[in-house]
Amino acid sequence: MDCSQYKLFEREYLFSQQHKDHPAPQYAVVWGDPRDLDAPVNVTTPSKVWLAMALHGGILPPVWVYHELAKDEAQPNFKRHTRGHLLHQTPPIGPMTEEEAMEYLIQKDLPPEVWRDYRGNMQILKIVPRHLIPNNHMFRNAWRISQKEAA
Repeated sequence: MDCSQYKLFEREYLFSQQHKDHPAPQYAVVWGDPRDLDAPVNVTTPSKVWLAMALHGGILPPVWVYHELAKDEAQPNFKRHTRGHLLHQTPPIGPMTEEEAMEYLIQKDLPPEVWRDYRGNMQILKIVPRHLIPNNHMFRNAWRISQKEAA
């Protein structure tokens, strides 16, 4: 399915209509906010549909497109996007592995101070198998990223 001539939202819609059975993500991203290292961790998990699009390829734009739009939003007096065409006219990227999709998701959705700019000595970001995240969220506000070294 070549969707490159369509806008991003059209590519996403067409894909979701033609591909109904999506595998559950195997991984989640556990990350802490470097501005508040005592806060509980955040957990980011891709949706089944988004992950299926990433694995399929030909739907999502390169991650740098989102970075360019974020630069625009950071400008003083930002009112609206004038370069939204980047989402729709930039050729979509090819298929990714699930690990590559998780890296893409990190760069797209997490603050840059978490994945790019952090210079502290604590580990604040991990990609983990989803089965390691407790199903019982009763104590979620107490979750932390282990700082132990792997053996």
